[in-house]
Amino acid sequence: MEIFNSAFGDIKLDRLPLQSKEPLRAWDAADELLIKHIIEQQHSEDKQSFKKILIVNDQFGALALVLSRIDGCEVNSWSDSFISQLATEHNSESNGFDTSIQFIPSTEQPTDSYDAILIKLPKVTALLETQLNGLAKCINTKGQIIAAGMIKHMPKSVFSLFEKHIGEISTSLAEKKARLIFARNDEKTALKLPYPIEYTEPSLGLTLRNHANVFSKEKLDIAARFFLEHFHRLPVANNIIDLGCGNGVLGIMAHRQNSGSHIDFIDESHMAIKSARDNFITAFGETDTASFHTSECLSQVKQLNADLILCNPPFHQQHSVGDQIAWRMFRQSHQQLRKNGELWVIANRHMAYHVKLKRLFDNCRTVASTKKFVILQAIKH
Repeated sequence: MEIFNSAFGDIKLDRLPLQSKEPLRAWDAADELLIKHIIEQQHSEDKQSFKKILIVNDQFGALALVLSRIDGCEVNSWSDSFISQLATEHNSESNGFDTSIQFIPSTEQPTDSYDAILIKLPKVTALLETQLNGLAKCINTKGQIIAAGMIKHMPKSVFSLFEKHIGEISTSLAEKKARLIFARNDEKTALKLPYPIEYTEPSLGLTLRNHANVFSKEKLDIAARFFLEHFHRLPVANNIIDLGCGNGVLGIMAHRQNSGSHIDFIDESHMAIKSARDNFITAFGETDTASFHTSECLSQVKQLNADLILCNPPFHQQHSVGDQIAWRMFRQSHQQLRKNGELWVIANRHMAYHVKLKRLFDNCRTVASTKKFVILQAIKH
């Protein structure tokens, strides 16, 4: 846990998932710059009154918790990340705050009127575009729309999206390699966007519908394709988990291969779970043989006693790279598998997950590999 120093007091902040000897902070220079700007407005001669603020893509709650210290200010948090909500709640409790932050999932649209909309730039520009589209109607006549990000993560396309969906922009001076974007609300109307993107995959006989923040929206990603080519090697299973399911293609194909099985689709992205549900219904016409969970790894689901867990773990959390989420997925998978249950993992070779899996399961077999990917099998004895 690290201490975030602000004009509203010191706040203890953790990243989630928790890990010992965490090398990264739960905030960055863009958070600091945005909060500094809001505080300066609070102390200026033309003091800005903030009664209601919408914070977009607040990764671990730094913005929400600091700005909820403004007297009389109500804070709403809009994000695609369930981990973001959990982190905000965790950090609020750790600091003993009595805050009532309303969380809005990315699959819903904010409808209130705000004095300020504060945006942390996400990694995926399609998500940003979806969030900006129609957002102008949520700001009151004197309200502000301000975005914050690290300069290295601000391509020209980001500025173009603000001009397209909000209005004319200006920027702050850079501080600690961070910058603010100020967007003038030109009251632009919402446009018809291509998201969710729908395509047919002939090799699978599936039509897949992918929302804006789902990985590989426009075609089947090559890792999933490679994994699916070896699905004939999977064991027969009744209870299957698609962990980190994305659009659900792995679980859907496993259910097709194991008629009568029950599939649990699990992801921390609201848009991923919405995509997986849509795609399962398209493929099978009903969901009584599937459950859908927005969860931080397997933390929010009961003991499922799975026969088989399929996992395509992420190796990044926004712009930070690491294996902490994958390691948590593997440990929780070991807990959720029944005896002789199997975990199958598709991953980039360079992540060397076989080392961790062998340490945890006492076994790990390479099912297949290419120069880039590897399919690993671990059995719980």
